[in-house]
Parts: sequence; structure tokens; C-alpha cells
Amino acid sequence: MPATESFLVPKHRRHVPTARQRLRKALAGWGVADELTDAVVLLASELVTNAVLHCRTSYAQVGVTLTLDGPNLVLEVSDPDRHRLPRPHDSGPEEEGGRGLALVSALSDDWGWRQDPYTKCVWARFTLAGRRDVAPAAP
Repeated sequence: MPATESFLVPKHRRHVPTARQRLRKALAGWGVADELTDAVVLLASELVTNAVLHCRTSYAQVGVTLTLDGPNLVLEVSDPDRHRLPRPHDSGPEEEGGRGLALVSALSDDWGWRQDPYTKCVWARFTLAGRRDVAPAAP
């Protein structure tokens, strides 16, 4: 049976660290070690920040779900602005932002997005099989 950590955070920048802390705690409990944990938490920070900055729905909440299912670890970040889809773009060297989806692409094994009935979800998948940065979970 898969292990899941799922929660909502208000659509405000000050809640991004809360998402990072909750995910770091879940990953530690599942025996996921430092390097992979750092990558997952960084991507969560990027995706939650994107949802906070780009969701045009007032008083929205951002959903965060992390699922460990066999050899796969899947991070999902959703918001209710289902028509505003993620668009990777090339950022110039002087631009302060715009590199989040490039990081997601570089650090995850696969990523994408889907439109659900009331939300949009951006997801990133990590394959655990054969990784040295995953410790066996405690019995």
C-alpha cells in the first residue's frame, strides 16, 4: 500500500516553507536520504511558488501530495486555476525567475501536468529503484 502525505497551504508565499518542512519530515519518515530529499523539497518549493504566484483564483489553497508507491515517488502540486497551464520558457541571464520548470525537468525522472475537473495539477516523478540515496524504511 502506498504511503502518502497530502495537505493544503494557503495561496501565499509565506506558506511555501511550511510545505517544504512537511515534505522533508515525510521523506525522513519513509527513509528517503539527503540527496533525493533535497531534490524533492527544492522542486516542491518551485511548484508551490509557481502555484502561489500564477494562480488567479482569490483565496485559493494549494494542494500538495507526495506519494511513495513501490519504486516511485510522485510529487503533485495543484491549484484551482485549471486553465492557466505551466509553460516552460528560456530565461535570460538577467531574469530573476522563470527557471522553476527547467529545474523540475532536470531533477525529476519525469514531469507533466493534468487538468482535473476543478484544478490543475503539476507533477514530478522520481524512480527510486537503484538509487543509493534511499535508505530502507524502518519496519
